[in-house]
Amino acid sequence: MYRSVYDLRSFYSGKVGRVVRRVLQERIRGFWPETRGLRIMGCGYATPYLRAFMEDAERIIGLMPAGQGAHHWPMPGIKAHYNATPPERNLVALTEEAELPIETNSIDRALLIHDLEFSERPDANLDEIWRVLKSNGRLLIIAPNRRGLWARAEWSPFGHGAPYTASQLHHHLRDNRFIHERTEEALFMPPVKFSLFLQSAKVFERIGQNYMPFAAGVHMVEATKQLYARADHGSGARVTVRRRVFAPKPIPQV
Repeated sequence: MYRSVYDLRSFYSGKVGRVVRRVLQERIRGFWPETRGLRIMGCGYATPYLRAFMEDAERIIGLMPAGQGAHHWPMPGIKAHYNATPPERNLVALTEEAELPIETNSIDRALLIHDLEFSERPDANLDEIWRVLKSNGRLLIIAPNRRGLWARAEWSPFGHGAPYTASQLHHHLRDNRFIHERTEEALFMPPVKFSLFLQSAKVFERIGQNYMPFAAGVHMVEATKQLYARADHGSGARVTVRRRVFAPKPIPQV
């Protein structure tokens, strides 16, 4: 089941959600440091992370799945530089995951968060992402780590849906014509609401990346479009070739 969009908004409005947003925003910027003039699309519940691109991007689009619901975004007081008049102009659409209302080959960057783990048709979802991405576009999936503690925290959105291992995400991408570029682990702070842990989020992130990658709360997997079929190198098995050729003996005419 999808979590309600209002549950997600409530989480990111709270103390823990704000810390999670800061941690993941910094890591997302590490993947995409330069986004000036690009078209960026967020799928699932990506709006808390799209704010960081509003000053640079040529256009930002937020797509929320029909089963989850949608709400107006940006909220009053958040301004964008691209003809956002008035500043409360809505940039979110409610969509079916396999029918995105986006032009083919029109998106430079696609961010999926709180999306794939809730998807009822993940292959159809990724197929639509492939369609709307430009040939040089990039996809970034943020999904709960099956082995992490956040996948067990039911009070957070990361504790719902189907968590993944990194290899499962890689196989999903390969099966849907994407080329895996790199994977990083993130969100190492434990899923607790104590202020001491929240204040030490950056310390947990630094230590976790270096010494405890298995304890990550989420996988961050970046991929690009596969435009050409992969070359089949074969299995490598030896095949015996016979040199002598036996031809049938002709029947004599009577």
